[in-house]
Amino acid sequence: MEYTKVSFSIKPNTQAAQEILTAQLAQFTFDSFEETPDGLNAYIPTSEYSEQDVKSIQILHGDEFIISFEAEAIPDQNWNETWEKYYFDPIVIGNKCVIHSAFHTDVPKAQYHILIEPKMAFGTGHHETTGLMVKHIIEMDFANKNVLDMGSGTGILGILAAMRGAKKVLGIDIEEWAFNNANENISSNNIINMEVQCGDASLLGDQKFDIILANINRNILLEDISKYKQVLSDGGTLLLSGFYTNDLVAIDKECTANNLIKKTLKEDNNWVAVAYMLIK
Repeated sequence: MEYTKVSFSIKPNTQAAQEILTAQLAQFTFDSFEETPDGLNAYIPTSEYSEQDVKSIQILHGDEFIISFEAEAIPDQNWNETWEKYYFDPIVIGNKCVIHSAFHTDVPKAQYHILIEPKMAFGTGHHETTGLMVKHIIEMDFANKNVLDMGSGTGILGILAAMRGAKKVLGIDIEEWAFNNANENISSNNIINMEVQCGDASLLGDQKFDIILANINRNILLEDISKYKQVLSDGGTLLLSGFYTNDLVAIDKECTANNLIKKTLKEDNNWVAVAYMLIK
């Protein structure tokens, strides 16, 4: 799939400006963001990019910041080579989980070793949200649990859940390349109790899950929390990430409306991961 990178120059380039810009872009289908010395890079499938959408966001028309942007299409590429170039070290999370690729030769010892060939799918452990989700998963009880991994990307979270003793794991991702990549990673890690489907929350049926993992952007979470509730067992856990600290009020409000009570919260560099429990 071809992506378009939209590079924003922000003056003054503050954390607040980057967060506001990210939140306003997320209302469209931008799904990845990268902070830069000059501002922010945002990525969106080329087929869904609209210059008019970008021009319409509110922060571009305010007086507090001067923001300009330019867009360029990025052809599909060998994402393993890209990942190796920029992220050549294995990553250790929580002192218990090491995430690495096949090209790594000096891999630290850890309780859980996850082999990931990321290609273009999100979820290598380097982003704060993935790391926060991994830390939660390491601390949670997955023994004999049925688990749903929404927006599964590389499959990393579902794979770790399986390693932690989950009975069965279902991953769902809307992107075909993520679906294919997750299946490759499931095989590479010798996971036999995880399957992946290509689609969105409309695939959810009558099956109930003890734990639901969803590391997706804010807007999709707000739209789908009520759908997650319908397939979450009473007393089950919904673990959410993919949003900033200042989005937590909106997430909390939607979860409360769906009888989901906050249990634990972790933060890293203004990103958040929160676990909620479903009550009757």
